[in-house]
Amino acid sequence: MTRERLVRIGVLIWLAVVYTALWGNASVANLLAGLVVGILIMVLLPLPRVPVNGGLRVLPLLELITLTAYYAIESSVQIAWFAVRPAGAPVSGVLRVRLAIDSDLVMVLCADVLNLIPGTMVLELDRVAGVAWVHVLDVGSDDAVEKFYYITRRLEGLLIRAFEGNKQEVDS
Repeated sequence: MTRERLVRIGVLIWLAVVYTALWGNASVANLLAGLVVGILIMVLLPLPRVPVNGGLRVLPLLELITLTAYYAIESSVQIAWFAVRPAGAPVSGVLRVRLAIDSDLVMVLCADVLNLIPGTMVLELDRVAGVAWVHVLDVGSDDAVEKFYYITRRLEGLLIRAFEGNKQEVDS
């Protein structure tokens, strides 16, 4: 059993589970229909191969998960404060971030992590230049902008250490 075959079986099972969940009735018929639909999707609409470099390192991954959860909670509290505070809406803007990530897959993971943090949304990724444009809710002060860049660099470094491993440090 090759790794590729295991991944394909996992994707097929996932598609069948999603199909069954969408119908809202966990029956054998729905599960079998989900398997058939999953096979059709995988045969008729195959995804392109994504090259995967490096390997998974557990400790940086755990740190990344913990830090992402912390930043998500902190940002949620900040947005809740923005909603109820007597002052007006904060100044928002689009910031450009240069990323030192080599892998396309890790670049997408970085965009996903940034999107998980309330108050930020990745608008565009330029893979060739290694640049992301991110809409940030609060850019009203130099400290807020620096905090965004600090968080982004910290998360980027953890992603590189967790998944690429060929770099130890992110260039500032």
